[in-house]
Amino acid sequence: MCDESRNPTSRTSTSHAPNAPHPDLRTVDLVGVGAGPANLALAAALDEHNRLDEQRRIGGPLAMTVFEREVDFGWHPDMLLEGATMQIAFLKDLVTLRNPQSPFSFLAYLKDRGRIVDFVNQQTFFPTRVEFTDYLRWISERVDSTILYGTEVMGLTRLTRQPDGARFAVHVSGPDGRRTVHARSVVVAAGLSQRLPRWATRGPRLFHNHELLTRLEALPRHPEPDRFLVVGGGQSAAEVARHLHTTFRSAIVECAFNGYGFQPADDSPYANRVFDPDAVDDFYNAPPEIRAELMMRHSTTNYACVDLDLINELYAIEYREKVVGRRRLYMLPATAVLDACADEDGVAVTLRSRLTGVLDERRYTAVVCATGFESVGAEKLLEVSGAVPSGSTVDRQYRQVIDGEAIPGLYVQGATEATHGLASTLLSNAAVRAGEILSTLIGDLRGCEGCDDSEDRAGSAAASSRETAGTR
Repeated sequence: MCDESRNPTSRTSTSHAPNAPHPDLRTVDLVGVGAGPANLALAAALDEHNRLDEQRRIGGPLAMTVFEREVDFGWHPDMLLEGATMQIAFLKDLVTLRNPQSPFSFLAYLKDRGRIVDFVNQQTFFPTRVEFTDYLRWISERVDSTILYGTEVMGLTRLTRQPDGARFAVHVSGPDGRRTVHARSVVVAAGLSQRLPRWATRGPRLFHNHELLTRLEALPRHPEPDRFLVVGGGQSAAEVARHLHTTFRSAIVECAFNGYGFQPADDSPYANRVFDPDAVDDFYNAPPEIRAELMMRHSTTNYACVDLDLINELYAIEYREKVVGRRRLYMLPATAVLDACADEDGVAVTLRSRLTGVLDERRYTAVVCATGFESVGAEKLLEVSGAVPSGSTVDRQYRQVIDGEAIPGLYVQGATEATHGLASTLLSNAAVRAGEILSTLIGDLRGCEGCDDSEDRAGSAAASSRETAGTR
């Protein structure tokens, strides 16, 4: 056993690098925690709301400030692998399902970049991950919100409502040190945290796939061929295996998973209905036992599954190597990792066949854990003030609920799969969810809970089109 401790054309936005002075922030209408796709979708909806004229806008314009702990915009940068494509259609961008005529659509991005005809000529619904990341960056540079990079939100404290409407003290740490900003509303979209197996001690040679490219670049080179182990049975594991096999031309790549092989993702039309906006209401209103059954039945739309084309590609590689007698890609079916201990030169791994119980000691250059993520909600931020007891959840309008009471002005994006379904951590429903949150938020600030009138829905397709026309 290894004894080391376990570590588990348009307006531009006001973005500030960590070495730039931050503006003096007093009470702001809306604070966003995290500048990923979820809060960018909300910033785009808010921008469209602010563009409406006074006769059609509900209330005055609202200001949003987003705090992002990373020093620059990025979206899974260490998984921007050559040739990797999105697993959802480009129409499921950050705005189109909410407002097809939004100035922040993927098509508007292509037009601005001068590539719309070239993209159409590809005859595909699925852009590369590199291009979609550039689209997200493009939005971050154009929304009418302030995005402060290199600034981490450390905690939230509820306030007795102040004369200026402030309800939260947002404690942040950035280039100027620690400070507190007051906000009328807060939307937490803190993203995902890496999930590592219990046997894994994170380090230069044993790491999560979310660090892949950075860790690989730092690996020391040896004259003997490298040998890699990829642990996991999902899309990321398959993509990592292909990348290692392609990039390290003499390396041996082994894939260990619980089952007998990579399982195909179910992306058929009926199964994909689980990601529809209407499915959120179905799931939220269903009894708990039905929610659990639906999650199990449709797990292969998103979890521990791989695009069939990639499965076939890897199988063809393995078969071709068998034919020519030069093996570099190996599958280890029904194989569990019992322990892994890294040193300066490699990783000693104990494998166990789940079929026979036989143990096997092997040594690898590096071990990549493609073992998924956990969603990050608002609980840890609220724990700073001791506000979250053992029971907390999120209501249908994405408001944080504590002891059965929804907290006015505090919203959560992403960490809602148990209540809102499989699309919660994915891009599929980001556009519609942003519109729903903004509608509730505006109604709350105006004192009329949930303005449902179509003209009240900020950024609605009808209102916005008159003003601005012309993974799953």
